Amino acid sequence: MTENLAVPASTITRLSPAKINLFLHITGKRADGYHDLQTVFRLLDWGDHLHFLIKCDAALPASESRLDIDELCQQLLTLAGAESITTCIRDNLIFKAARALLVAAVQFNRLPKQLPPVHITLDKHLPMGAGLGGGSSNAATTLLALNEIWQLDFTGDELIKIGATVGADVPIFIFGQDAIAMGIGEELTAIDLPDQHYLVLTPNAHVNTAKLFAHPKLQRNITPLSVATIRNQYNDYEQILTAPYQNVFTPVVTSLAPAVDEALQYLHRLEPQALGTARMTGSGSAVFLPLDASVVSDTALVARWISEAPCAGYVVGNLPQY
Repeated sequence: MTENLAVPASTITRLSPAKINLFLHITGKRADGYHDLQTVFRLLDWGDHLHFLIKCDAALPASESRLDIDELCQQLLTLAGAESITTCIRDNLIFKAARALLVAAVQFNRLPKQLPPVHITLDKHLPMGAGLGGGSSNAATTLLALNEIWQLDFTGDELIKIGATVGADVPIFIFGQDAIAMGIGEELTAIDLPDQHYLVLTPNAHVNTAKLFAHPKLQRNITPLSVATIRNQYNDYEQILTAPYQNVFTPVVTSLAPAVDEALQYLHRLEPQALGTARMTGSGSAVFLPLDASVVSDTALVARWISEAPCAGYVVGNLPQY
């Protein structure tokens, strides 16, 4: 996700990967109203694709004397494939990411005299509201690509700060590797985890995030763990999930969304053969089951599990780490 892009070029294509949370704790509430979290993000070799068509022969002047950022962004960016997500381009996280990048370029005097317009086509595969980070990943992929295309030369750390203004899950996709996350998700520490495959189910259900955070049964005071503890205890949450590791949203979501509960119970029944612990990612609705390597090689068995699942299912691997 962070490899160099050929600039200029006619079209470049990038994977916009999904993520899962191997566990998810809320450790307290901040003065700004947000909640402090602890989690381990795992990036998957599966997701949406973004195609960037660079119109090098139609560069637009971008001097600060004529700047209205929204106007400039609309002139520089067109978007296809997101109509089912947002009817107005300004409401889409892809556009918001591009706008945040231009704002930072002005703030730090990085804006070139001319910028080529870019047409972005989104091939959407990840369901919305599933806890897989699809929209945040789209935003991060856009930041990484446009930073290269427009030759703004922001560092990875700078892009993470820009991304955090767009959404709490955007930084992990800019970080581009499995990580322990704290704060609201922007404090990231890399972690090396064994390669793994997962059976991911995506029930057709969505529970409003604000409703979840306001739910009286949501645990909000899990004792914080140190980075060293989380790193050293990966066997307690990577394939098998054992206490104290958990996803605090699971009991709330399964009580509010029967389809999520049904999918999770289905995966729980497969645990003895899969040799892993089923769980939910993020605040739902997707659920997943780590699969032992011996199970992954039994393609007939895995195909049967998918065909018998109560909703759409996919077998996916982790994103290779470089």
